[in-house]
Amino acid sequence: MSVDASVERRTEPENRNGDGNGVVAPSSTHRLRLNPNTDHEPDNYEDLQLEFSPLLFSSLEQYLPPFMLNARRDVKVQYMRDILLRYSNEAERNRVQKQREYRQKIMSRYQPLHRELYAMNAEKFFVPSFLEAIKNNTEEGFRSIISESSPGVYTFEMLQPCFCEMLMSEVENFEKWVYDTKFRIMRPNTMNKYGVVLDDFGLETMLDKLMDSFIRPLSRVFFPDFGGSTLDSHHGFVVEYGMDRDLDLGFHVDDSEVSLNVCLGQQFSGGELFFRGIRCDKHVNTEARAEEILDYYHVPGHAVLHCGRHRHGARATTSGHRMNLLLWCRSAVFRELKKYQKDFSSWCAVCQHEKKERQRVAVATTKLELLKRDGNPAP
Repeated sequence: MSVDASVERRTEPENRNGDGNGVVAPSSTHRLRLNPNTDHEPDNYEDLQLEFSPLLFSSLEQYLPPFMLNARRDVKVQYMRDILLRYSNEAERNRVQKQREYRQKIMSRYQPLHRELYAMNAEKFFVPSFLEAIKNNTEEGFRSIISESSPGVYTFEMLQPCFCEMLMSEVENFEKWVYDTKFRIMRPNTMNKYGVVLDDFGLETMLDKLMDSFIRPLSRVFFPDFGGSTLDSHHGFVVEYGMDRDLDLGFHVDDSEVSLNVCLGQQFSGGELFFRGIRCDKHVNTEARAEEILDYYHVPGHAVLHCGRHRHGARATTSGHRMNLLLWCRSAVFRELKKYQKDFSSWCAVCQHEKKERQRVAVATTKLELLKRDGNPAP
């Protein structure tokens, strides 16, 4: 699914609907803006039943042409929905519909064990230091609780033990229900054979709020080059590791703009995360530099935040049982806008090195040509 993010070429004449109230109606020729309207406060769309995530509508609204910004909410919904439907193919729409039916089927049958998990209760979920930093919403406040363990890898204490225990027992209860009812579920990804998608059994709204109110403020500061300020959808899941589960996880990058990884527990040894630097698709298998090499040891309740393009994996869990909460945060706006950026891979260490080398060669060549023109011998 993508959106038309070309520069808006015209805003007039405005189409009017036929009810005589002068409300702007969508037109197939209208475009989103490349640059967001940063001073505009988007509407909230969470109370509406929409084909796409409500957060996506709030994020897209900042890119609406000026004449649409103050239109009624239902008019803006129609306008943005028209764009989304035109630029999402039929296969994607069918996939979304099937996913919705699949989740409704689960939620109509599964009885939650801890209903308090399904609504965001920040005071019970998060440690006070994290809550205070989010409340103050300043870069200085964020950096006071966050360590940059390696370039682009941020670690901090986040979740209270009671939340970790509740979420683990909810996952175990869901897995027991799956086993007892012989319900066939989809696993989080092709790499993890054990684990569950939290969105599938009712936790989607809670995770939306986690991303929107708690992860996006951090991402806006630490990942501006990866769409951190426009995160609008997520894939939330829990993975399990142990001798009778997945043992390790191979070297990979995530299908996300920003990834959150929080250890929930339990008793375990091994399972360290290893990071090897940020790379574009072209250079994803290149060697890591010394400063990019990091091995991170899990601590229950502590989070790791990194961009999806950061190469990483997990070493073998040698004993016990480990559960981790993962939230892959995505931005439809960023994924579309990056198509129009000429220097999109400037964050890739190898691309940066190649660019500097090209500049060095260009400067040397220019200097040599000037010396030859002036009749001076080459140095």
